[in-house]
Amino acid sequence: MEVRSKKNKLSPLFYLLPALVIIIAFRLLPILYSFFVSFFEWKIKRGEFLGLGQYWALIHDSVFWKSLLNTVYFVLGTVPTSLLISLFFAVLLNQKIKAMGAYRTTFFLPVITSMVAVSMVWKWLYHPRLGLANFLLGLVGIKPLGWLNEPTGILKLLGQGIGLSLPNWLGGPSLALVAIIIMSVWKGLGYNIVLFLAGLQNIPHQLYEAARIDGAGPFYSFRRITWPLLSPTTFYVLLMTTIVSFQVFTQIYLMTGPPVGGPQGTTKVIVYYLYEKGFVTFNRGYASAIALVLFVIILSLTLLQRKLAERRVHYG
Repeated sequence: MEVRSKKNKLSPLFYLLPALVIIIAFRLLPILYSFFVSFFEWKIKRGEFLGLGQYWALIHDSVFWKSLLNTVYFVLGTVPTSLLISLFFAVLLNQKIKAMGAYRTTFFLPVITSMVAVSMVWKWLYHPRLGLANFLLGLVGIKPLGWLNEPTGILKLLGQGIGLSLPNWLGGPSLALVAIIIMSVWKGLGYNIVLFLAGLQNIPHQLYEAARIDGAGPFYSFRRITWPLLSPTTFYVLLMTTIVSFQVFTQIYLMTGPPVGGPQGTTKVIVYYLYEKGFVTFNRGYASAIALVLFVIILSLTLLQRKLAERRVHYG
């Protein structure tokens, strides 16, 4: 009887074992190995032990700080915009109208489209002479923009449009980075819409009926019913969008990539800088240090979001 009880206790572990092996082999071990490599001068093979030298060099690396700032710009531009727009469209798509399935499929199509294909199409849309973006601006009397070739900050460009001169440090993200932010929001919109739709459809209709009987309008119902009960979905979307945004690379590389990472390096994000150090100059020890710093930043932000935002989440 005792042997059978012990066997019952161990049986869940056997079900978890395949997933555990994959996580250890492809997640945990690479992280530990990268941490080990970051302590060495590691080119083609292991060199001199540097201790915390790579991390000390990062602190004094102006390119690293600039790439981190560009990453922060990208996250601040992508996360709230994606959250608000996807919630807006999810509310619209939750209505009972004709051909709703077709609309939902259309919004989700960019998600299943290859990032490479999407990046190439948007690169053409942003072409200074032949692109659709400048053609549409021309229809409303706005002169063509450089888009992916423009290093000037978006706030400085807007200031110039109204005759206001701003210093470079107040210019904000470059127009090139803003162009990539727009594309990235569009690409990931369908995934977040599906998540919000699932959350909306789990809210009991009786609550809205009761609110309507009490005289509540659509805005009051959204604020008092929809938004609180949608908070678990919102919290999940916030976490995942933040993590994914910090790891942006593909569209940066394809749309503004080599040799310097966009016009004057204004789209060089931290993962692109990691790629340069690890696979262009083959300074793998330094690249591993960058990867570990990025890991700590994402982990810290995730824990901070959980501490600050999870208190506002209503699970029932």
